[in-house]
Amino acid sequence: MSEDDKDDAANDPQNPFAGTPMEQIFGAFAGGQLDMTQIMGQMQKMFAPHEGSVNFDLAKDVARHAAAAAGPDPTPNAAQQGAVDDAVRLAESWLDTATTIPAGATTSTAWSRAEWIESTSGTWQTLVEPIAQHVVKAMGDALPEEAKAMAGPLMGMLNQAGGAMFGQQVGQALGGLAGEVLSSTDIGLPLGPEKVAAVLPEGVKAFGEGLEHSASDVLLYVVLRECAHHRLFQHAPWLRPALVGAVEEFGRGTRIDVSAIESQIRDIDPSRPEAIQEAMSGGLFEPESTPEQLKALERLETLLALIEGWVDEVVAQATKDRMPAAAPLAEAMRRRRGAGGPAEQTFASLVGLELRPRKLREAATLWAALRDRQGADERDAPWSHPDLMPSSADLDDPLGFAQGESSTSGGDDWDAAIGELLDGDTGSDSNGDE
Repeated sequence: MSEDDKDDAANDPQNPFAGTPMEQIFGAFAGGQLDMTQIMGQMQKMFAPHEGSVNFDLAKDVARHAAAAAGPDPTPNAAQQGAVDDAVRLAESWLDTATTIPAGATTSTAWSRAEWIESTSGTWQTLVEPIAQHVVKAMGDALPEEAKAMAGPLMGMLNQAGGAMFGQQVGQALGGLAGEVLSSTDIGLPLGPEKVAAVLPEGVKAFGEGLEHSASDVLLYVVLRECAHHRLFQHAPWLRPALVGAVEEFGRGTRIDVSAIESQIRDIDPSRPEAIQEAMSGGLFEPESTPEQLKALERLETLLALIEGWVDEVVAQATKDRMPAAAPLAEAMRRRRGAGGPAEQTFASLVGLELRPRKLREAATLWAALRDRQGADERDAPWSHPDLMPSSADLDDPLGFAQGESSTSGGDDWDAAIGELLDGDTGSDSNGDE
């Protein structure tokens, strides 16, 4: 919009959005260019009332349709469930020899894509809501005070637009992710119910295609990783809140680029009601990156790298001299991550929260070096308290950290803390509470 146009619009007392990015849509309503019945019917469907900032009922509906469109999604049969149960029993016995952290899963199950969507939706809502809440707030803050005061009930529609946009984006992301994931912890986050080792047989089958390993070996390797994740999340109850907290911190750093919104709205054809939905689902209100978000993203990347690195190391020890296929399967898993796996694609869809598979090898090296230095107990001890965990800088020098040269504290202090923990004399409980 030119400066002259903005001046003319600002003099229009009938348009509460004069001079703002919403002016063109309001003008289309006022000028009779739109079929009000058609547009409001679509708005009611998209922006139905919902709890929280994101329309998660819409998200699940979109996800299920996207997953169904990808092809048949049969419920796992008794033979597949039995194979998962057997693999979990064997995996837990092997992991017992590689770590003293006890088994975290008490139940095993096989999921279809639809069951994965339904069983993980609660966790996704917890992760998405902090981002949605701050994006919706930023959307409202981006409008001038005069527009907010005059818009009245239309401000509610603007807030609902955020929920609809998130519902569309999250739903499409989860529908695609359901066709790629192998288990409930495949992206490094505890998405499913606690203590339930869950595997998607069809996803495991697709992962194993072309790898020249038996189906039973591929399933066992995936189950070993699933069970190792559950051990870690049950042993370190501070870990789940730390991951969610990093996502929430990312949301708090949200800023909206008003000029970008204006540019996109200018291109909307107001005679096509579906154009508004397309713009919203395509990231109309996508925020710009800020220093606060980059800091939160570094925290999240570091935690996920440490989780995945520990799982890599423990599974490698559990399968050593037992499973010749484990090493090539581990490399196949790394290639899958390096190609931009499901975690990166999904978080990128959540309004710019991108994860890239960096520092995973460094994290695995760090945990292996700690084991070589003093055994598996020292490798596992830092998970007992967040203050003992390696930092992002430590991943740049994993061998230095293993030698007690932590970037976050003096080497002697860190050695003393680990020694006290291993001796059972630490003053903090296992929940990380002080």
